[in-house]
Amino acid sequence: MRPLPQWSTIALAPPQHAVTATLRWEGSSADVTVDHTVASLNPLVIATSVDAGQHAVLEYRDNKTSRLLGVLHLVRDPLEIEAPSLALYRVASGEHYCLSWPRRTWNAWLQNRLMLKHRSSNGLNTDPVAVQQLMVAYLCPKPVVLVAVNTDEHQNLFPMDLIGPLERSGYFSLALRSTNVSVPILREARRVALCHVPATMKQVVYQFSAHHKNALTDWSALSFPVRSSREFGIPAVAEALRVQELTIVHSQEIGLHTFFICRVVSDEAGVQVAQLHHTAGFYQDHRRRRHVPFDEV
Repeated sequence: MRPLPQWSTIALAPPQHAVTATLRWEGSSADVTVDHTVASLNPLVIATSVDAGQHAVLEYRDNKTSRLLGVLHLVRDPLEIEAPSLALYRVASGEHYCLSWPRRTWNAWLQNRLMLKHRSSNGLNTDPVAVQQLMVAYLCPKPVVLVAVNTDEHQNLFPMDLIGPLERSGYFSLALRSTNVSVPILREARRVALCHVPATMKQVVYQFSAHHKNALTDWSALSFPVRSSREFGIPAVAEALRVQELTIVHSQEIGLHTFFICRVVSDEAGVQVAQLHHTAGFYQDHRRRRHVPFDEV
């Protein structure tokens, strides 16, 4: 038997309403569907505006059935961050319930074996157990954006999905691999534009993954039209569903990632079509068996 795909690329109208994320601690709880993001992959760290003490559990439930899909057990990270309204939690353990027990265990074993086989080519060198936990975090489908950076000396456009609002604090965060060629520029320029892209642009978006290592040389060479963002004048995808301009208020290295804390400066709506998202492969399989799969692209 072959393992399920780790990730499923889907078309989904934003914002997603398929899954609710709830943070629970010491008899209290909070809906954090739009108030938790991944701050780092290695180690796996979750950021939120909710102070849930030293230990907490993050639950993901299907909105239609209220079925518990998965949980992450969190431990407060001692790492200090220059944003007192935010809390960082390391993922201590996690589990999903999208597959029955025998199949869940067997599928994880097959996936882990495959990851260990190709570990040398994985730049993050992430432990398979941590990847399994990350897939639980992707039970909430994550939108894919093209990140546009533009200064007199540097221009770039690359895809990201480790993004999202931290609603209660009013922040918006990005977790970017520290080896990305644009990280030093973002730290200095402190401004960026996020282009939320239609699912139909999947192949184009994935081609731009190369720009995590190599900057864009010429905006005019792109195969699609761009337009200037409202406040910063950064070239943005003309057919984007949404263009958000962010000002970066703080950046901090966490493991192998740089965690950017931002404020939204402008938010322009564009065409209203399904957006490119990523979710866990086992969640798509769960929905397929219930005859309600997400549209794949």
